[in-house]
Amino acid sequence: MALYSEKVMDHFRNPRNVGVIEDADGVGEVGNAKCGDIMKIYLKIADGVITDVKFETFGCGSAIASSSMATEMIKGKPLSEALTLTNKAVTEALDGLPAHKLHCSVLAEEAIKAAVKDYYDRNGIEYDPKQFPDCGSCAHCCV
Repeated sequence: MALYSEKVMDHFRNPRNVGVIEDADGVGEVGNAKCGDIMKIYLKIADGVITDVKFETFGCGSAIASSSMATEMIKGKPLSEALTLTNKAVTEALDGLPAHKLHCSVLAEEAIKAAVKDYYDRNGIEYDPKQFPDCGSCAHCCV
């Protein structure tokens, strides 16, 4: 059995939505250099809908594939729907990740939430702080 699914390999070899949005409406960065995985998500938002999304990821193939898949899953979606994206959904969409790489899908979920929170903060939009766990330190996967 292969360590990585065909979908993981495809998103690693041909990542979607790579790059920077210079005038992004929201930017989220999570990870830890000690882990080796850092993700940065850029959002362009119009009328509460994600019209464009880009990412920069420094990390392993699973981190790149998770970023790519997560951006595909939220593009064109309302912010409320993007906030419901879970690491489990990203992992399932990739047809699985090895157990020791599941933290990559967690980072993708957290990067999206951090970018939405940044958008809310920039625009003075009220939100429930419980929606946005304060990670950024990657302590859950790098201990």
